[in-house]
Amino acid sequence: MGAAALPRPEVDRREAALVRDAQRGSVRALEQLFRLHWQRAYRAALLVVDDAAAAEDIAQESFLAAVRALDRFDRRRPFGPWLHRIVVNRAIDWSRARTLRRELSGDTIAEPAEPAEPVREPGGRADELAAALAELGAEHRAVIVLRYLLDYTPGEIAELLDLPRGTVNSRLRRGLDRLEETLR
Repeated sequence: MGAAALPRPEVDRREAALVRDAQRGSVRALEQLFRLHWQRAYRAALLVVDDAAAAEDIAQESFLAAVRALDRFDRRRPFGPWLHRIVVNRAIDWSRARTLRRELSGDTIAEPAEPAEPVREPGGRADELAAALAELGAEHRAVIVLRYLLDYTPGEIAELLDLPRGTVNSRLRRGLDRLEETLR
């Protein structure tokens, strides 16, 4: 795990205590976990699907799925990456289903999406970057979001998405190449 991705120890203990309490049925602990992780879960979904309403639904459904599976969660592991795995996998599934619906209906016009909040990058190219990310396939967009916006290492991404590390590296390289082409 990279140095930038290492959480502070007191956050780990606090989060572990919240997970333990939530596993024991504490609604307050669930609410705190939700507040602690909502923004990043929503942002990850938004950056993968490029649709604010769908991202909100995906993040909410992911939290519900996490709550339903909380009794099987291993408290020795961090909660955030486990939740991000659920979010990103659901976002990829949603994107694939949207693509399939378009193909089956014969539509070539993109579905209207609620304007996404732009990714704020130094240098003012946020809108261009958001548009370029939206042009990537869901699999490439997901690994780029996890790597460069949520600061996971390629090894962590491989574990999160249950992929070989070489596949993660390949998707990162192809996605970055496509982003570079689009941004030129």
